[in-house]
Amino acid sequence: MALRNIREMGDPILNKPCKEVKEITPRIKDLVEDMFETMYDAQGVGLAAPQVGILKRIAVVDVTGEDPLIFINPTILESDGEQEGSEGCLSIPGKAGIVKRPYHVKVSAYDINMNYFELEAEEFLARAICHEFDHLDGHLYVEKVIGELQDVTDEEEEAE
Repeated sequence: MALRNIREMGDPILNKPCKEVKEITPRIKDLVEDMFETMYDAQGVGLAAPQVGILKRIAVVDVTGEDPLIFINPTILESDGEQEGSEGCLSIPGKAGIVKRPYHVKVSAYDINMNYFELEAEEFLARAICHEFDHLDGHLYVEKVIGELQDVTDEEEEAE
């Protein structure tokens, strides 16, 4: 496993849509391991492949530090409700903003062995999933911020 450099806002790769993963190769497995290591090292709760310079539809999320989730070729099947909350992003360090997201989502994806699964999530997990899936389509949370971005310190930053 290895730490990867996190691309920051302004890097054109963050605005490009990702390509589907056709098969799980050793390189894909290494990428997923590296993404988790990089995310945990940066104290984030989610990371998408384009944030480490890879245009593949892969995202990892762990909002508790004990429940790592891998999403390969994910799709949001349903969403409902509404929540507003502060979001940050490892690709936009030192900033946060209020974003409106669904309260509940149902998603489908493949795991690291290309087994299909569906997952329902609410509250913070739903927020983190939507945030990471946006990255796979070339979108950053700043496009959805209500009001202005705020400067935050490391202690108060909710990095996603």
